[in-house]
Amino acid sequence: MAKCRIGHFVESQVLQQIGVDCIDESEVLTVADEGNHVNKTKFKVPFVCGCRNLGEALRRVAEGASMIRTKGEAGTGDVVEAVRHIRTLHKEMRMVQMMDEDELFTYAKEIGAPIDLVQHVKKTGKLPVVNFAAGGVATPADAALCMQLGVDGVFVGSGIFKSEDPAKRARAIVKAVTHFNDPQVIAEVSEDIGEAMTGINCDGLATRFADREGGNMPAAKKARMESYGDHKGLAGTAF
Repeated sequence: MAKCRIGHFVESQVLQQIGVDCIDESEVLTVADEGNHVNKTKFKVPFVCGCRNLGEALRRVAEGASMIRTKGEAGTGDVVEAVRHIRTLHKEMRMVQMMDEDELFTYAKEIGAPIDLVQHVKKTGKLPVVNFAAGGVATPADAALCMQLGVDGVFVGSGIFKSEDPAKRARAIVKAVTHFNDPQVIAEVSEDIGEAMTGINCDGLATRFADREGGNMPAAKKARMESYGDHKGLAGTAF
């Protein structure tokens, strides 16, 4: 897997050309296009993209993302943001399941997502693609926590490679994900794996990677504000 900047489709073309297995359109890098993400439907290589909520997840899927992950806060060892994004996403999916069919159209417009994807969430209670936890996962218990909260898997980078013994920690996290509902296994794999990475409290960050987003505002709302201003007299008007 290799990272490209948000919206940088030429970087994506180069990565596909050199044969990477997957591209992460990543907020950890500086944003190349503040208004747009890469049109991932034009690529053969699969993409993974981050999200903080259901709207972001479905917009990325509509653009062609094959996998979704929580943004969390990469490189911190602080799992709080990943947990917040997981809970937000699942809360909003449950909310969609409780909506009437006619309410889905208004909701889809509000979050800037295609109606067919919103209808899929209502029918299945899940995203149309797999959803991973990422950002701040540093211990076997962190990984098991995310799995118990309902994700399909866990991405871990800094949590492994900035730890005292990356090989041991990687094996421990894999076992914790496999046996995430077994506290005995999690306790055993957490022993003798060296010191975890030095953690950074997310509250003290001057810049949050998770806030980086190309085209964060749904296109319909953004177009209305740019063309007409955020005028109260236009409230409820569809464009």
